[in-house]
Amino acid sequence: MQENSILASPLGSPLKPKDVAVALDLNVQTVYALVQQGTLGSFRVGAGRGTIRIPRSALKTYADERGIPADALGVEL
Repeated sequence: MQENSILASPLGSPLKPKDVAVALDLNVQTVYALVQQGTLGSFRVGAGRGTIRIPRSALKTYADERGIPADALGVEL
């Protein structure tokens, strides 16, 4: 996993797919696929198609289900 201060977003705010991709060391397209499959919880914001945001709680659930330690993500959950 990359050591990265991912989050310029304030603590508690939802994450962008790119942030989740960095935290999980995945390609951003994989994150979109996980969202589409319903494996990773998300919601849309904005008009039209909007943009996807992933609640920190959804990332925590995803990581917990896979045995990924929260401290390995580099994200405050």
